Amino acid sequence: MINLLIADDHQMFIDGLRSLLEREKDINIIGEANNGNQVLENIQKQKPDIVLLDINMPEMNGINACTTIRKKFPEVKVLILTMYKTKGFINGLIRAGASGYILKNTGNAELMEAIRTVVGGGTFFSKQVAETLTENSSKYSVHEDVTLSKREVEIVKEMAKGFTTKQIAEKLFISYYTIETHRKNILNKLQLTNTAEVILYASQSGLLD
Repeated sequence: MINLLIADDHQMFIDGLRSLLEREKDINIIGEANNGNQVLENIQKQKPDIVLLDINMPEMNGINACTTIRKKFPEVKVLILTMYKTKGFINGLIRAGASGYILKNTGNAELMEAIRTVVGGGTFFSKQVAETLTENSSKYSVHEDVTLSKREVEIVKEMAKGFTTKQIAEKLFISYYTIETHRKNILNKLQLTNTAEVILYASQSGLLD
């Protein structure tokens, strides 16, 4: 069972989302919050597996809330659900530690896939968000001395499109475990800690041009 906390400053949106999620047998909504401070208080009390977090909230915005959640409650996953799709917001939330970023106009199926993927330890970016990340990529200087193999670059590009390890394996006709090995090698080479950081690196390094 996935224990989930909804955080948004519009109660009508929370009510609609709750109605949608309550139909899912594996999702248990354990609470809701209307501002960043309430989010932190509810996490402390209710111990959710994942927080659906809006960016624009009073008292503490989504970026600051996400940063604090990842520091104080590293076991809690953060999935951003917002109307903002500018690269600045997306990159800011990736740096803050969000495991996924989807837009409020997303469909039900994509929302459920995002929740389950993130809770399962993966990352998820909606197609619109992935497209935004790949637009007008600038050169990245920190890792200029790092060389990724042709296969590793190929895998990074698929990761940036939001594909899971299983989907990449099927698309490239290689095993799941081979993709996992490549993913770990990519993290080690770039000295990064998670897939979200790899996507940010790829966006800023020009790999996705």
